[in-house]
Amino acid sequence: MSFLIVRLGALGDIIHAVPAAAALRAAFPDARIDWVVDAKHRAIVDLITVVDRTIALERPTIAGWADVARRMRQSRYDAAIDLQGLLKSAVLARASGAARVLGFSIWHLREKTARPFYSETEKNSARLPSDGSVRLQPDQDGARLQDTGHVIYKNLRLLRSLGVEDDRIRFPLAEVDSEALREVRARLGGQGPFALINPGAAWPNKRWPADRYGEVAAFLNDVRRLRPVIVWGPGEESLARAVEAASGGSALVAPPTALGDLLALSRAASLMVSGDTGPLHVAAAAGTPIVSVFGPTDPDRNGPWSPDDVILSRFGACACPYERRCHQPLDWCLEDLPVSEVTAAVQHRLGGIRPAGSPE
Repeated sequence: MSFLIVRLGALGDIIHAVPAAAALRAAFPDARIDWVVDAKHRAIVDLITVVDRTIALERPTIAGWADVARRMRQSRYDAAIDLQGLLKSAVLARASGAARVLGFSIWHLREKTARPFYSETEKNSARLPSDGSVRLQPDQDGARLQDTGHVIYKNLRLLRSLGVEDDRIRFPLAEVDSEALREVRARLGGQGPFALINPGAAWPNKRWPADRYGEVAAFLNDVRRLRPVIVWGPGEESLARAVEAASGGSALVAPPTALGDLLALSRAASLMVSGDTGPLHVAAAAGTPIVSVFGPTDPDRNGPWSPDDVILSRFGACACPYERRCHQPLDWCLEDLPVSEVTAAVQHRLGGIRPAGSPE
């Protein structure tokens, strides 16, 4: 058997698709599993140990698409699985030449124009999984399935068309040798415990203010004895420096990190405090304890999935859900989130647990 997974981006969405790849591998241990992804996100797919080959879409041009189609067709896939639900991902899945092209039902597609490119959609989509993550809700078109749970379960349900009924959440990600982790350890003076703070996000209205992250950093250092390490991505170094300045010298700005470095740092950290962005989901996949801040996105669908993690959400009060910029800046949903609520969440998440690496 041979399978193709289509999930082009973004980082957090790719992480949320990893359990589906793990379930596919568990069901078909000898199968070939390839994954097509945008080139800028290739690094995370290369770390998924159950994937045999990463096919990168280097350029969003006709020539780039033709090259990807040529490479996909060489493998003669039994099934292509579109976990994105966009027109472009559906076209790529069909262009693979796979005998079967699987996609979400029309009610679950981000772009309904993707539907004609699938040979089949979710099998028995009205069935309720054991976690109760979906429900039937009547509307003018009759009963239809609507998500009320995490997108991870939505991805896992699509595999039922292949006879795979596996709701386990697993992240088979490779161990990484990280120079950035060694540098952080050296700057911290050894093996002492540390916490990660990730203040950045691609959407401006997901970014809790830097000065408040700085206060949380000081709390972590002074009360929890966890040295705060600020991680940052392209174009975010000045934001990281602002958090460092607001921490009163408590925080350490991490060196530039590749994705593998971020995974290694997350595995070594005792906690991550972050908004809804790719590094948060990488840390959650690594098993790092999480305190997360959500504004314009729904954490029930996109947030950390562990029941132990703490989510501080203002989604219900957001006037601009799933929009990159707030159109009501005087009533921004995250503005009323105080530092005290985040520090209380840190206390709750860590509880009486001794931070990793602390003395017995």
